[in-house]
Amino acid sequence: MARRIRSDCKIGTIEKRNGIPNAIFKPNGKNARSDMNLGTLRKLFEKSK
Repeated sequence: MARRIRSDCKIGTIEKRNGIPNAIFKPNGKNARSDMNLGTLRKLFEKSK
């Protein structure tokens, strides 16, 4: 089972660590800001369901 990334980590840090620049998007299809927390992005996805 893969480890879950902490929710207080920034999107920019995740992209840099995994080598995937500009690859994380919001539910509406726009690129997520690099200073947004992962927990906030998860909440957006839960709201959009």
